Amino acid sequence: MLTVLDEYSREALCVTVRSKMNDNDLLVVPHRLLMKNSKPGFIRSVNGPELIAASLQEWLRRFGIQPMQIFPGSLRENSYNERFNGTLRREVLNAEWFHTTKKTQVTFNSWLR
Repeated sequence: MLTVLDEYSREALCVTVRSKMNDNDLLVVPHRLLMKNSKPGFIRSVNGPELIAASLQEWLRRFGIQPMQIFPGSLRENSYNERFNGTLRREVLNAEWFHTTKKTQVTFNSWLR
């Protein structure tokens, strides 16, 4: 699961669900968001292997977006996203059983609206 928030407005831009996500899957998300929203100056992320992959980092630089990773083990640097993930868990994930990733994605999209 990948969540994307606007740090300034605190708006949830998307929640993307896949059974397994790699760096190539992640390239689809920012591309889709750039088509709908203005380009951010930076993207802050945790240090997961798919988020620090060279292909994603190069894609961000090509579009003039500065990649920023939080310091490992310091979730306070990403507190808005951590709070959002907790709310998402309480209001959606703990409330329903999901049998497919498609059903999960549809539920998240509905919840975001």
